[in-house]
Amino acid sequence: MSDTDGMEGLEVTECTRCEALVDSRSQIVNGDGPEDADVLFVGEAPGASEDEEGVPFVGRSGGVLDDELRDAGLSRADVRITNCVRCRPPENRDPTKEELANCRPYLEREIDLVDPEVVVTLGKVPGEHLLGRDVAVTNETGSVERVELGGERREVLICLHPAATLYDASQRDAFTETIAKAATMAGESGGQSQLGDY
Repeated sequence: MSDTDGMEGLEVTECTRCEALVDSRSQIVNGDGPEDADVLFVGEAPGASEDEEGVPFVGRSGGVLDDELRDAGLSRADVRITNCVRCRPPENRDPTKEELANCRPYLEREIDLVDPEVVVTLGKVPGEHLLGRDVAVTNETGSVERVELGGERREVLICLHPAATLYDASQRDAFTETIAKAATMAGESGGQSQLGDY
């Protein structure tokens, strides 16, 4: 039995690894966006709106992210957005270490298949989960580390969660700059993706 059983391509179609999440979800929320996106955003877990619609980052935070993507010259259709955990935790609590570990093989496979130029962590939980260390998101936003993900070393850009800008307007500039940096990083190394099938 493989650790990505229940996954077809980039979609997790069935999973019962986390009893609490199976009980609290209405559906599995898979990543959204092109299967060969140059930028892959990784959030924490679906919230109520995401659980209802089956798409990550569709609530207020998603609106903030969409606005910043547009301002950086990207559209939501250009990027892929996924989460560390694909099922909504009860009462929107943080996913547990065990839940993160249970879902990690799906995330690793998604990163491997998408093969992005840059992985952007949205908030503390995905930052710490992917980097394997404590992350002071407010201070580290905009910094880049090379990390082993999806079978190879990749550029990981630490970013605030979009919701941070809703609760603290002073975070907006740092968030804006980091999204712009993601667009630049993808553009600098995106020569191949512009060529299509040639």
